[in-house]
Amino acid sequence: MNALERGMLAVPGATLYFEVRGSGRPLLLIPGSASDAAVFESLAAVLAADHRVICYDPRGISRSPLDGPPVDQRVEVHTDDAYRLLERLTEPDEPVTVFGSCGGGLTALELAVRHPELIRTVVAHEPPTMEVLPDADRYRALLKRAHEVFQREGVAPALRVLQPLFGGRPAPPLPEFQDNYSFFLAHVLLPFTRFVPDPAALAMVADRIVVAGGHDSRGYPVHRPAVVLAEWLGRRPVEFPGGHVGYAKDPGAFATRLVEVLSAAPEPTTVRS
Repeated sequence: MNALERGMLAVPGATLYFEVRGSGRPLLLIPGSASDAAVFESLAAVLAADHRVICYDPRGISRSPLDGPPVDQRVEVHTDDAYRLLERLTEPDEPVTVFGSCGGGLTALELAVRHPELIRTVVAHEPPTMEVLPDADRYRALLKRAHEVFQREGVAPALRVLQPLFGGRPAPPLPEFQDNYSFFLAHVLLPFTRFVPDPAALAMVADRIVVAGGHDSRGYPVHRPAVVLAEWLGRRPVEFPGGHVGYAKDPGAFATRLVEVLSAAPEPTTVRS
């Protein structure tokens, strides 16, 4: 059994809760949407056999309180949070691998762009940057409607509006420390899904980036941005077991695939000017 280290890190505007398991090359897991570190508990336990696994609650989520009233969240700020966490928990010359799911995938991509000196490999699993799609206006309208329904009617009706993104199915129940859907629908949904990474900046760190998607979510709208982002880099998405949250549904198979992908990733050579 790997010992679990817990801690808190003050960052501008918030305090981040984090967990560290295992030893070896550092691996940062970034949750997405309304999820907190609990969603990675089973995955982290498997990966900690040969990695030093860092998980955390993003700002405003569960055990990572904001210093003031809730505000709309920005990918750039979440990226700075991840950077500060790595500064605290890793050595300066210690390259880090990063796995980010959903909105956490956007943070992971920006971390590679803004701090390539820290990053060996980033795996961005189905990042929801819907604005890169050729029919982005359709999904922009759907997401706006979900936000408006939340404001009028609450969480459950808003989540039903979002079901077409996941093949018409309800969002699966996930491990969590607490329910964060109200914060997510009010302050994360729109700014994160409207965020578009810079294609030129991604190209400069392409040797550090793996864009991934779930086998079972192929064809779903939530999977489509991964296809576009991979095409920007001249590739196809790397396939992982399960769907959008395969890491929670089958953590053993997902961990095996993640280790395979990380082991096959080349040592980065790009130098950012």
